[in-house]
Amino acid sequence: MPAFKLRMRTSAALLAGVAGLTALGAGVMPATASAATPQQIAAKIVPANQLASFSQIISHESSWNVTATNPSSGAYGLAQALPGSKMASAGADWKTNPTTQIKWALNYMNTRYGSPNAAWAFWQTHHWY
Repeated sequence: MPAFKLRMRTSAALLAGVAGLTALGAGVMPATASAATPQQIAAKIVPANQLASFSQIISHESSWNVTATNPSSGAYGLAQALPGSKMASAGADWKTNPTTQIKWALNYMNTRYGSPNAAWAFWQTHHWY
């Protein structure tokens, strides 16, 4: 068999194998911090009985966009901290790290309202928290 055809078959087989492994392994491969979504990270940090409320607030505030910025106020990140630099208390990587932002937001909700559930109750009445 000519070398060109052999390479074509080998490349096609490798690509098919990689695609199959990727599809099969997608559900079983452990999520790494960099590959996990902010929602997955929150599910590991926020208490289960507070997660739905936490998620509602973050969804409304930033649509889970780590770099969301309010053009009027300058509020920043998942929780729309104002100023965003407040989140530095949770880590120097606050501008881009969802874990840092989630930890800060959970602490903020617990400190100011008592819990994410209480923060969500406030948000529903005032449309801010």
